Amino acid sequence: MAPAGNWESLQAALQAGADAIYFGVEQLNMRARATMNFTLDDLQEISERCSEKNVKTYLTMNTIVYDHDLTLVKAVLKSAVEAKITAVIASDHAVIAEARRVVMEVHISTQLNITNLETVRFYSVFADVMVLSRELSIRQVKAIVDGIKRENITGPSGNLVAIEVFVHGALCMAVSGKCYLSLHTQNASANRGACVQNCRRKYTVIDQEDGHELEIDNEYIMSPKDLCTIGFIDQLMDAGVTVLKIEGRGKSADYVKTVTQCYREAIDAVDAGTFSQDKVDQWMIRMEEVYNRGYWGGYLFGKELGEWTNASGSKAKTRKIYIGKGHHYYPKSKIAEFIIEAFPLQVGDRVLVMGNKTGVIETTVQSLHVNDDGAKEMANKGDRCAFPIDTPIRTSDKLYKIVSAETEEPSL
Repeated sequence: MAPAGNWESLQAALQAGADAIYFGVEQLNMRARATMNFTLDDLQEISERCSEKNVKTYLTMNTIVYDHDLTLVKAVLKSAVEAKITAVIASDHAVIAEARRVVMEVHISTQLNITNLETVRFYSVFADVMVLSRELSIRQVKAIVDGIKRENITGPSGNLVAIEVFVHGALCMAVSGKCYLSLHTQNASANRGACVQNCRRKYTVIDQEDGHELEIDNEYIMSPKDLCTIGFIDQLMDAGVTVLKIEGRGKSADYVKTVTQCYREAIDAVDAGTFSQDKVDQWMIRMEEVYNRGYWGGYLFGKELGEWTNASGSKAKTRKIYIGKGHHYYPKSKIAEFIIEAFPLQVGDRVLVMGNKTGVIETTVQSLHVNDDGAKEMANKGDRCAFPIDTPIRTSDKLYKIVSAETEEPSL
């Protein structure tokens, strides 16, 4: 289950082999502050694009809801049903009740902090799928799944309740994301999707009695490393988890494609009996190239204390630099043409093309034709250049060069 914060990410998830995508609409989701949110008018196209690939669609409405939000809740759910969105991920009982009224499948969000079988039994009246608390160990997850099977706990569909867990991405210092730090400092509630991420900043601790500053090895004392379970995804599958959820609706499409692709390959490898440490090492190398704060296994092995990052932002080993935009595509020869608007492009460069319908294309420039001057080694700002790409590109697409994270910004 892959995140889709915008059209580029949605297309990237489809390309990477996701079985389902989840997304937010308007402001009633936990990424409401992000600029990357869909609108009600997008629901029909989301549904159509995904149904073509037999991919399920999950609408997140998992913030707390106030009385003045109820009109919007009803409008969103009505539109979602009309667009044939698969299900809604909810935590507020008003949203759950309205979804049941309009006969829409409900998934319980991790915001409700489900940690035991009795809570699963309670919500089984309303929901077919439940996202367990991120603080559980694999052993606790397996006990809940085994209990569902043993006691035949079914959801409204009549099927056994399915269990979903987060397998990759950002972790919050608070219990299942229930944090009030942002509200306290900026009047921006994390529980309304407006977190300003105070926890990702540097802090010093000062004794107010005598002014002494405590010595702390890591200034980022509230910012956990990102969750990564690909090395033991076989154990999660053996535990009976049905939905493996990747975090990242606020991240770029290349993150979505790379991470989704790696977990798709890992799941398929487990099913085929070919899962191995060598493959895990290769997946890790690929995922370390996209946004991450460093990786650890979360609480799934019963750890009481998280592992904290030592940087405010990404520790990705590569970064992308904007080069230019799409100009034309020649389908017979499979040649893509671009206008260079920023930094130079040369033969041998590793590039990304990203667009709303294109998704993410990654390739290496093997040859380069510049303007009408024939083959060249380099294209500069203002040039029109072309090189082979198997997948069609569009005029709205953006071209990026992938470079090492340590590479200095090139000169224009």
